[in-house]
This record gives sequence, structure tokens and C-alpha cells, in this order.
Amino acid sequence: MSMSHLLKDTVLLLKKNGKKIDDIKASVQSKKIIIMRSDILIETGDLIQRKMSNGGEETYEIIDPGFYERHSSIPAHYQITYKKLGLPEAGQAVKDITYNFYGSNSRVNNHSIDNSLNVVNLNSDINDSISQLRLEIEKSINCSEKKQEAFEIIDAVEQQFSSDKPSKTVVKTLLATLPSVASVASIGSFLLSCLGG
Repeated sequence: MSMSHLLKDTVLLLKKNGKKIDDIKASVQSKKIIIMRSDILIETGDLIQRKMSNGGEETYEIIDPGFYERHSSIPAHYQITYKKLGLPEAGQAVKDITYNFYGSNSRVNNHSIDNSLNVVNLNSDINDSISQLRLEIEKSINCSEKKQEAFEIIDAVEQQFSSDKPSKTVVKTLLATLPSVASVASIGSFLLSCLGG
């Protein structure tokens, strides 16, 4: 006999790392929360939120996940011991969740308008190398037209390093069009090594 008919509540799992898992069928009881799933990892300190049909919302902090492996006809499941959080505690607990974002200018707006100004700082070694490239071009090229072309190429290289996913192929192609000067080639090799693989 399936136990799913006993799972009358729908809950949201808020992981400590910021991940959310929606639409989990559960049975919220006075001392335990039963979740008949083994495909999600529930850990101590995670939060469970239950929205009720009357418009209310309850938040529970997991004290002991209580995971049980499959036994005979009973599937693997959780029998969670929890601490019910009051409104101030629940609000603070949800605020304490860490969100991890990667790449330049990554952000999240949680019920707010973003009026922020974002500044991207390239790795200082890359900045120094690009500045050094400009100095080498300044010293080694006398023709102002060719010098301007070289500076435009360096600007394009800098834009690649400022992007979320700089292309090693594009940077390599751009650097190959710069004048053949030993110091320029050496700096170019360093910049390419910064892109890895």
C-alpha cells in the first residue's frame, strides 16, 4: 500500500547553501515531518517552509533529518525532528542562507530593486601585463597609425579578460596580430597562460 496518500502537506526545502527544492510532499505532524523521498539530501540546519491553505506559513529548522533506508515494502524516507521557528526567528534564519554566485557582476535581487553599481577588478597580474603591453607598444612603434591599431587590439584583449567567459582562441588571435617584439610575445604568453587549458 502506498503511503503517498498520507502526505497532505506541500513544503519547500531551503538548504544552507541557498539551494531551494520546491513541491515536496510531506506529512507535518506535531513532533515529526515525514517525507517519503530519498532523492534529496536533507541535513541538520536546513529549513522547511510550509504554506497552509489558510494563507499562513510555518518555518521549521531541521534538528535531525532521521533518514531511514528502504525496509521491506516501506520505501526509504525521512522522519525529521524539527524546531518550529517563530516569525522573527524564521525571518532571520532565511536571511542567513548563503547564496553562491560566480562570474563578474553576478547578483540576486530578493524582493528588491537593484540600484547597485558594479565594479569589476581584473586580476592585478593581468592588469599589470596589459599595462606593460601598452608600454612596450609605445616604446617599440614609431608610426602613430600602427601604434593606434596596436592599442585597439590591446583594448580588445582587455575586454576579453573583463568578460565572464574570455575566449582563449580570440585572445590568442588578437595577440598574434601585435608586432613581433620579444617582450610583447613574452607578455602575450603569460596572458594566454592565465586562461588555462
